[in-house]
Amino acid sequence: MKKIFIFFILITGACGKPLPTLDGIDLKQWKDDKNGCNHFREKLIDTLVSQKDKLKGLSEDDILALLGHPDQNELYKRNEKFFKYFLEPGPICRSDSSEMILSIRFNSVGLAKEATIVAID
Repeated sequence: MKKIFIFFILITGACGKPLPTLDGIDLKQWKDDKNGCNHFREKLIDTLVSQKDKLKGLSEDDILALLGHPDQNELYKRNEKFFKYFLEPGPICRSDSSEMILSIRFNSVGLAKEATIVAID
């Protein structure tokens, strides 16, 4: 009986929830628009604003699978981490310093705690 219980726990732990779908966003084009240089992400700001809550509670690995590697990441105290995706062309693409970004904040256990879209000056 104990072995069956352990087996059941292992099986349910191995089954993760499926990744959410972001309606109206071509994730291949999203990933190909590194730093927002191709202006694809810029067209999706309103679509992303309405769906950003779908990102909350996802693990870092889930976010990487869904959106690809971030354009920037930052590590803060207490192991909080931020992934940043440029929605408008980032500093690598142009010389002025104002852009919109999707910022995903992870808590110390690696789950997305908040997803915000902010303007950086």
